[in-house]
Amino acid sequence: MEERGAAPPIEPLSRSHHISQFRSGAPELDRYLKEQAGQDVRRRVAAAFVALDAARVVGYYTLSSAAVELAELPEEVRRRLPRYPQIPATLLGRLAIDQTWQGRRLGERILVDALFRSLASEIASYAVVVDARDESAARFYAHYGFQPLEWSERRLFLPMATVAKLRAK
Repeated sequence: MEERGAAPPIEPLSRSHHISQFRSGAPELDRYLKEQAGQDVRRRVAAAFVALDAARVVGYYTLSSAAVELAELPEEVRRRLPRYPQIPATLLGRLAIDQTWQGRRLGERILVDALFRSLASEIASYAVVVDARDESAARFYAHYGFQPLEWSERRLFLPMATVAKLRAK
C-alpha cells in the first residue's frame, strides 16, 4: 500500500486492473464495479475511472452524459440560462472508496479528478449532477459546493463555472 498521504494515480478502467478485492462497504457499489462497469465502458454508456494502489483498484467513479430539466434548477439559476426544456450536464454516476483507503481523503481526490475531467471535456455541459445514495453522501457533495435540485434533496448539481473557479485556484 502507498504511504499515508501519497495520492494514488487515477486512470480509465481497463481489464488489467484488479477489482476482485474492492470493498467499499456499500455492496451495490462493489457489485457495480465488479459486474457492470466494464460492460458500461465497452457499450459507451459510462466512462469509469479508477484510483490505483499498484494495479489494485482502491477507488472509482463514473461519468456519463445527462440532461437536467430547466424547471429542476433553482429559480436564480434558471433566470440566467436559455429557455431550453433541458440543460446538458455530466452525471457523476458512482463514486466509491475501498475501505482500506477510507478516511485518507481519496474521496476528495477522485471527486476533484471527476470535476476537472468533466470541465476539460469538449462536449457542452452546464453542470455536474450527482444522485447521492444517502444523507452522508449528500453532505459530502454539499461540502464541495453541490446544491440540491428543486425536487430532490439528494439530486445535487455543481455548475461548471464553479468547477472552473476551483480549477483556477
